[in-house]
Amino acid sequence: MNWLFNFIVFPGFIFTAAIGMLASWFDRKLTARVQWRVGPPVLQPLYDFVKLLGKETIVPKGSFGTFVLAPILSLVSVTIVSTMIWNVMLWPERGFVGDLIVTLYLLTIPSIALIIGGAASRNPLASLGVSREIKLMLSYELPFIIAMFVPVIKAGGTIKLGGLLTYQWANGLFIGSWSGAIAFACVLACIQAKLAYVPFDIPEAETEVNNGPLIEYSGTPLAIFKLSRWMLLFVLPIFVIFMFMGGISLHGWHILWGILKYIMILGLVVLVKATNPRVRIDQALKFFWWGVTPLAIIAVILAFVGV
Repeated sequence: MNWLFNFIVFPGFIFTAAIGMLASWFDRKLTARVQWRVGPPVLQPLYDFVKLLGKETIVPKGSFGTFVLAPILSLVSVTIVSTMIWNVMLWPERGFVGDLIVTLYLLTIPSIALIIGGAASRNPLASLGVSREIKLMLSYELPFIIAMFVPVIKAGGTIKLGGLLTYQWANGLFIGSWSGAIAFACVLACIQAKLAYVPFDIPEAETEVNNGPLIEYSGTPLAIFKLSRWMLLFVLPIFVIFMFMGGISLHGWHILWGILKYIMILGLVVLVKATNPRVRIDQALKFFWWGVTPLAIIAVILAFVGV
């Protein structure tokens, strides 16, 4: 029953959802302060989630069954990733060979679920949003994965999360090298797109395609999609901290340093979102293919030569 507790309570669904809601509030509060507004109360994400749960769920006529299953798929994948990462941070020996590959795969599921759900709704605006999401995903996933090769190379080729973590504890943080710093910057850019945050909120642009793939969602399915997005706002920065900054230790004063690392990354993501305009899909493709991807390749080359 221990695995069930880990998945449902800590460090799984309940823990990740609670911190994700808090991160969503921080996002909205910081954005409001940048724009000279007051911002919402700390429990506003919870109020929004409960309110959506009480709304009627409308399933478009002629839509496929995947319309309802897509948000559940997204939520489960994020929960599994959070459980895996925190289990390894707390008990490094609990990882398994190849768990890094599994984590990278699961982190693509929320975007795929959005594509599946939007396509199933058969709405023209949703189809346009799905098209944009596919193009955006094809642009940022390549540099994201290439950048993740840097910690693997520097740790001697291990693809085990526990091995990457213990290597940093023994030899220093990956972000402390030139290759690690460049890969870290590339990953941060990709995270902005994975979260569909400005300037890469192209698939769900409210002023253009009216939330795109989510246009037909309401009630509980919409609440689940929003919750999984809030949870990603917690999971993705934690994954970056794990891969490049030695993770988060829950022992003594180290926990304060871990919280500070998370707040710094989250604050940077939110500030980029609050101070930049949305780019076009072709501009995003050029940015990732001709800007971020070459940088990620350079980081890999530098890691190979030991820089």
